[in-house]
Amino acid sequence: MNKYSRYVSVVTASILMLLTTGCWSSNEIEDVSVYVGLGLDAANESRFEREINKQGATYPKRKVLTATVQIVPPITGKSEKQGGSSSSLPSKAYLNEQLTGDSLIQIFRQFSLRRDRPLIGHHLKVIVVSSELAKRYSLEQILDFILRDNDIRPSCLVVVSHRSALEALSSTEPGEIPAFYLMGLVDNRYRSNKILPPMSLIKLDSTMQSGESFLLQNVVTAESEHKFSGAAIFKGNTKKFIGELSQYDLEGLSWIMEDVKGGALKTYAHKTGHTVIYEPKNSHSTIIPKVQGDEISFHIKIRSEGRLIEDWSFPEKPSSGKYIKEMQQAFEEEARKQIQQVLDKMQHVYHVDVGGFGDQIRIKYPKLWKKVEKDWDETFSHIPITYEVDMKITDFGSSTD
Repeated sequence: MNKYSRYVSVVTASILMLLTTGCWSSNEIEDVSVYVGLGLDAANESRFEREINKQGATYPKRKVLTATVQIVPPITGKSEKQGGSSSSLPSKAYLNEQLTGDSLIQIFRQFSLRRDRPLIGHHLKVIVVSSELAKRYSLEQILDFILRDNDIRPSCLVVVSHRSALEALSSTEPGEIPAFYLMGLVDNRYRSNKILPPMSLIKLDSTMQSGESFLLQNVVTAESEHKFSGAAIFKGNTKKFIGELSQYDLEGLSWIMEDVKGGALKTYAHKTGHTVIYEPKNSHSTIIPKVQGDEISFHIKIRSEGRLIEDWSFPEKPSSGKYIKEMQQAFEEEARKQIQQVLDKMQHVYHVDVGGFGDQIRIKYPKLWKKVEKDWDETFSHIPITYEVDMKITDFGSSTD
């Protein structure tokens, strides 16, 4: 290597050393409290808060909401004896801590008086809002600080708890972190059409800004176990919780919105009354707006191909043309029932469009949309909607005659 080559190598190495240095303002993970879940409930002071309030450890505030932060304890280098063996793992996979007030940022700052490690939200995975709090205040009010805070990732999931958010962020399962568990349930959409597309924080913000009514996945809890069940409905002009759709309703909505990723459509054999299941594999739907003057109507075309995956009736010739046609009609009728039920709830119970009908008017008839946009939910409630369902049984799994 000549002198010039050595000189270039030294200069290059020096530059690389400068570029690969760590962040000068970074904080060690052991020195901060990483919270991965955030629960927001109507005000309900914990026992700890009530006790310290008696001692005068309070500040001027109103009782508006209670925030729960789910913290992942750091793994220290100290070993603890557990069953005769040493372990550096914490005794519990997560910690839930609560404080009550009328300002979320002020509540977060109050945690600095309680924990020696400051809270950081860079790894926040899930925000759970209780339905009770969402009835009283709009999501814009509840999430205002969160949407402004640069520390919180806009990709975190937002869901609604049927009961308290604290319950949804609690578990008795050893080693389980509820925030991660809820995130994992979303990944099962390809198995069930009862799970909504994930609503991230940034997607929720844009949806609220549009003024459209929308849905958030609903979480129910019993015996410290959690389940996605139906969806919470939020009115576009108020951003408040107004009601719920059931699991059955979500199945109907998935047919309308061409969002059938999986699932099982159940009906009963006409002659025997036994259970028969259709598994959709390839589905397509089209919402067709029809406009005559200022009169609007919609027609929905739904096409689906799938397999007859379970049949308790044990027909003599399960693959005969007559039986296949009979079951296709039965499955079509069941899908129509699902669609009719969810349309009835949208139009006549809650008076909201959460099925994407307004988007079709906005795209195809922009001038008309400007006229009806402001009161679209109410206008939608009176619009006639027709639909047709065509289902084809393409195979019977691995079963043979």
